[in-house]
Amino acid sequence: MTTRAAHLPRPPRPAHDAEQPSAAPPGAGRRRVLAAVAIAATVPYLTLKAAWLAGSHVGIPAGSVLLEPGLVLTVANAVTVLMDAAVILLVLVLIRPWGRRVPSWLLVVPGFVATGLLTPIVLGFPGQLLLRSMGLGPDEAAPTAAKPFLDDWVFHVVYTGFIVQAMALAGLFVPYARERWGRRWQGPLGARLPSPTGVVAGAAAALAAVVAATHFYWALGGTAGQNASQIAQYSSDSAVGSAVHGICALTAAAGALLLARGGTRRAGWPLAVAWTGSAATLCWGMWMLAAFTSGDPGPGERTTTASYLIYGGQMLTAVLATAVLGRFLAGRRTG
Repeated sequence: MTTRAAHLPRPPRPAHDAEQPSAAPPGAGRRRVLAAVAIAATVPYLTLKAAWLAGSHVGIPAGSVLLEPGLVLTVANAVTVLMDAAVILLVLVLIRPWGRRVPSWLLVVPGFVATGLLTPIVLGFPGQLLLRSMGLGPDEAAPTAAKPFLDDWVFHVVYTGFIVQAMALAGLFVPYARERWGRRWQGPLGARLPSPTGVVAGAAAALAAVVAATHFYWALGGTAGQNASQIAQYSSDSAVGSAVHGICALTAAAGALLLARGGTRRAGWPLAVAWTGSAATLCWGMWMLAAFTSGDPGPGERTTTASYLIYGGQMLTAVLATAVLGRFLAGRRTG
């Protein structure tokens, strides 16, 4: 090709092309549907919380601790309203063009928290319903020392909404992350991470084994390390909850070990395992410790040292696994 040919003027653009809108991104229609579903799923929880903040007692039985006056419950309700409302903002970030300009950490942090808070509900609530359908649920006729908390229908409405949120957010976040940061997990895991990272992963695995063993022990009805109130409230529901905590701790450790060891395995699944397990283990460890330390415990309700140690160990397990996850991603930065 001659120099003259290389600089020939481009043919004029047809007038009708200038009026054509830019092509929609792949799956734009599906993403809009998922966004609408995620936002709609926040309505039941936000409605109930707003009603309680306004003084309504809908869904709260007589004698419930939630009817006791106190600033702690009011603040907790306000904070959880903001947390669920943040889902709406997160959805907009994931579907709107300006969301690509949001700094990574401003998206990763709430995404991590959402994963952590919702995953145990996604795993645990269906398991509780399954056991109930098999006749293995809590015996409602049995006397209990526990105070009433919420009407059963509240849990069904709220947890169903949380599960729908989780599924819709996952459907939005995964393709967004693939398009924005996909190069971080393309291809195999690669070489083993440096020795300090391997030690951290090993420590996470050792802690996870202790935490999970204790949770499984409680799930099977063990009472050591629990207060009188926890023992009195034991049921298939609490057993499923303990088992899920144990599974999440082991998942976090497994993901950390896979990332630290490296190899020819594709990086996507180990990353997903480490992310999900670490998020669930950290967020629920923090949530349980916050619940233990709030309010004025009555007789038989004082938190045991063992509970503090286990939930603290749960958080430390997650912190170590998250450190391995961060080190892995930092080592795969590309231009």
